[in-house]
Amino acid sequence: MAPFDDKQKPSKSKATADMDAALRNEAAQEPDPVSTGPVTKETQIIAIYGKGGIGKSFTLANLSYMMAQQGKKVLLIGCDPKSDTTSLLFGGRACPTIIETSTKKKNAGEEVSIGDVCFKRDGVFAMELGGPEVGRGCGGRGIIHGFELLEKLGFHDWDFDYVLLDFLGDVVCGGFGLPIARDMCQKVIVVGSNDLQSLYVANNVCSAVEYFRKLGGNVGVAGMVINKDDGTGEAANFAKAVGIPLLAAIPADEDIRRKSANYQIVGRPGERWGPMFEELATNVATAPPIHPTPLVHDDLLNLFSAEETGADFELQPATVADMCGKNSVDKPSLEVIYEDI
Repeated sequence: MAPFDDKQKPSKSKATADMDAALRNEAAQEPDPVSTGPVTKETQIIAIYGKGGIGKSFTLANLSYMMAQQGKKVLLIGCDPKSDTTSLLFGGRACPTIIETSTKKKNAGEEVSIGDVCFKRDGVFAMELGGPEVGRGCGGRGIIHGFELLEKLGFHDWDFDYVLLDFLGDVVCGGFGLPIARDMCQKVIVVGSNDLQSLYVANNVCSAVEYFRKLGGNVGVAGMVINKDDGTGEAANFAKAVGIPLLAAIPADEDIRRKSANYQIVGRPGERWGPMFEELATNVATAPPIHPTPLVHDDLLNLFSAEETGADFELQPATVADMCGKNSVDKPSLEVIYEDI
């Protein structure tokens, strides 16, 4: 066999070269800027994120109820493994979850129907995705499985004005970032309070939106809802710093706390808190998705006084003696030292 000659190397075809150039050009293009105009899609799908226990379920139950009273058709989907999003809406009753129902139906050789997993009250339709038992699976994967089942049930053909998704913001595995990562919603709303941990989570959500925007995503942040607002101002300052509007500030009021604890809806037209939720419903509907500017950790800490956060503390490096205690031995260096000859 004759030796291989460089001249025998196959050359790239023109079609291959053109494709390579097109792919390079596409990869070099920056994503389009976030739309600041009104949302044009007929159904607004809105994901609400926040720290666990911050009051997302309370906010969403009252918001969805008020929207329905205003004549809107609303679907509320709980995407929290605790499955407590709809408990306030249904007077404390547990709503059968999609994952649990799907498993039971599958074991019985039956198909899941809408009536098995979706329930309604005064014009609000609601369901819970649910999640696996502790130690028996990934909550994020459960979210993905739940949405796969929703698609089989015809999710994309349903006719709603608003679909509200309740997501944990302090869980970072893939399923909980689904709406942002896969453009499943048009905009995100964060719920926080005047405490560092909830604002840390809100900042992480803004960072996730920013990250997926750089990868070509289109989801923006519509704004922030402050729950249990005590007037200290840290959450409002956070919203201003990252460049998102404040949609509502729900006060830390004993009447709200007591009624919510008794599974009562407070966002009713004509009642004491009705105007606040009417304004929130309007703001949620009209707020455009915005490209936020997440804060670095030090700037987040600076929203609070150093006495509250311990930000004035200086890190002190540990030593080997600290780690070993009384067993610490000052070992000679293993470095080989050559004497001058």
